Amino acid sequence: MSTTDRYSSPLSERYASKEMQYVFSQDFKFTTWRKLWIALAETEKELGLPITQEQIDELKAHVNEINYDVAKAREKEVRHDVMSHVYAYGVLCPKAKGIIHLGATSCYVGDNTDIITMNEALKLVQKKLVNVIAELAKFADEQKAQPTLAFTHFQPAQPTTLGKRATLWLNEFMMDLEDLEYVQSTLKLLGCKGTTGTQASFLELFEGDQEKCDRLDPMIAEKMGFKACYPVSGQTYSRKVDTRVVNVLAGIAASAHKFSNDIRLLQHLKEVEEPFEKSQIGSSAMAYKRNPMRDERIASLSRYVMVDALNPALTSAEQWFERTLDDSANKRLSIAEGFLAVDGILDLMLNVVDGLVVYPKVIEKHLLAELPFMATENIMMDAVKAGGDRQEMHERIRELSMEAGKTVKVEGKDNDLLQRIAEDPAFNLTLEDLQKSMDPARYTGRSEYQVNKYLKETVQPVLDAHSEMLGMKAEINV
Repeated sequence: MSTTDRYSSPLSERYASKEMQYVFSQDFKFTTWRKLWIALAETEKELGLPITQEQIDELKAHVNEINYDVAKAREKEVRHDVMSHVYAYGVLCPKAKGIIHLGATSCYVGDNTDIITMNEALKLVQKKLVNVIAELAKFADEQKAQPTLAFTHFQPAQPTTLGKRATLWLNEFMMDLEDLEYVQSTLKLLGCKGTTGTQASFLELFEGDQEKCDRLDPMIAEKMGFKACYPVSGQTYSRKVDTRVVNVLAGIAASAHKFSNDIRLLQHLKEVEEPFEKSQIGSSAMAYKRNPMRDERIASLSRYVMVDALNPALTSAEQWFERTLDDSANKRLSIAEGFLAVDGILDLMLNVVDGLVVYPKVIEKHLLAELPFMATENIMMDAVKAGGDRQEMHERIRELSMEAGKTVKVEGKDNDLLQRIAEDPAFNLTLEDLQKSMDPARYTGRSEYQVNKYLKETVQPVLDAHSEMLGMKAEINV
């Protein structure tokens, strides 16, 4: 059956990986529901309720056999997704159908699955983020000694190295990884709290036994691979959890956007380019163009994620008392699409950083065009050593710099400041003397040292701790 006659999400068609799409798929969702029902039944059996091993075995035998047709037909009748899948599971498990979802409310499967899904999605984001960090670290190391013109306000400033600039991108992603791992470490399941969070139904099932009610959540959490459940809740886990998670995604998006901005500016300067494939077309009209389309896409998706972070925050703020249902439709969109977009962003980041092209000759040309202005302090000191007066030298260099600047900006000529200084008898310096001070490496300060120190002391321990995640290569669809 054709799907070209209806809307399809660009996130799944163009940007997100198959792995991330699976985490937010119907198969993952509904098999997780069934695993939660099995965990509940096993726990209730272990706590003394009359549930048989035969019933549990029957549930386990059909955990991956999602009979969507039965569930969809049932939902048309009852207008309730959870009860439709309870019914569909029961059709496959006639012996166990009476104990499926025993004592639970819909949020038992819905909310716990949402936490499990976000946890799995964060694992994939973490893996890709670690690989982006590794690629940026490699680039920083390769370019640690390459002098380049630094900018403040996008105006020429003191030189830096390209590797030092890369550590600025890298450091932001390092902060994102730190945030991600902290938030992920705090994730807990909702557990089995009942319709208003009081566990009243389970207190009834366990005939008033408070100890068994206390044991219920920890036992379910352990079966589902979590350390704990949230200690208190209404019917749902606090929607602030979603806010914290999507804020991590927005942070990654902001870091990626900053990186993409810088690469786009550098590509305009013809100093650094993103990968450009042999048969790639840059423009339908201008055949010579090499547009930075991958970095533009990073920026585009990143803005979407940063704005998307408002959704969980507003949803959290809007919840009434123990729960309202105005969160559901928003959560289905905002959480999934935030993750799918960040997944696409990180794939693009991997692809771009792995293939960055550097043009040292262009970098040197731009640097040398500005370096005479930046070298004036050194030149002034050399002139003083040759017998000049420091204050007089300062004023004369200021005047000559203004004249040279006018030559560059008004007349469009090359920077001739060195020639002007050499011709000025007050300095007692030859052009050859002055050109000796034009080695760009003299003006990059501690850049190379800082790169080495940062990579060794800050980045490498993180990469070593995540070594099993390294080695990913990204595939981008378009």
